[in-house]
Amino acid sequence: MSVRTLRWFFVVILAASPIPRVIAQSSGQAEVLPGGQTALHVSLSLDGVPAMGDEKARVAVVEFSDYQCPFCLIHANQSLPRLVSDYVKTGKVRYFFKDFPIESVHSQAVREAEAAHCAGEQGKYWEMHDRLLKNQQPQVVDELPAYALALGLDVSRFRQCLDKGVYAAQVQRGIEDGKKYRIQGTPTFFIGTLDNQGLRMDVLTMIYGAQPYADFQKALDPILANAYSSSGQ
Repeated sequence: MSVRTLRWFFVVILAASPIPRVIAQSSGQAEVLPGGQTALHVSLSLDGVPAMGDEKARVAVVEFSDYQCPFCLIHANQSLPRLVSDYVKTGKVRYFFKDFPIESVHSQAVREAEAAHCAGEQGKYWEMHDRLLKNQQPQVVDELPAYALALGLDVSRFRQCLDKGVYAAQVQRGIEDGKKYRIQGTPTFFIGTLDNQGLRMDVLTMIYGAQPYADFQKALDPILANAYSSSGQ
């Protein structure tokens, strides 16, 4: 299946869905904010969710993703590197990765999500995240110990974590959040402002699918301007 076909498949899912482009309908209310932002009145818990970027950042992007999703790989290869260099590494934005494996389509994605968290116990969450996304093989779970070894992990400890399902509940919470907010496909991005502790986000807008970097710029820049001007920074 070509990238063009895959993109069309994602669009068809959304077009056939009763869910609007923003999730204001699920909360029953929406309002237009300065700069054309849409307040969705959704507060998303980020406690324990893997993240990169300055902990003091006031704006965040939360990606709901599936390691077997081809669109997620497109995003990882095309838009994410520039988001990291322009927004995350500069301290403007904190980037969170929330698991939303679609097990009915990708039977191994839940196990992969747990594997990333197990690697995170040894300080290699994002390294395992990258490896999993870029190796979307039919029997990838058989390769997980080899991936752990290649990343310099204690493989025995990694296996034990995975076999005991240490992070099964955390992955399930991501799935439940995705269903709660009626996410229809991956990747889906929530963009908004963080509370003072950086553990909860007020969602201001959403982006569906593997969209161009420019779409993220258009969403982020007004939110950043508003967030930092209101704080006096």
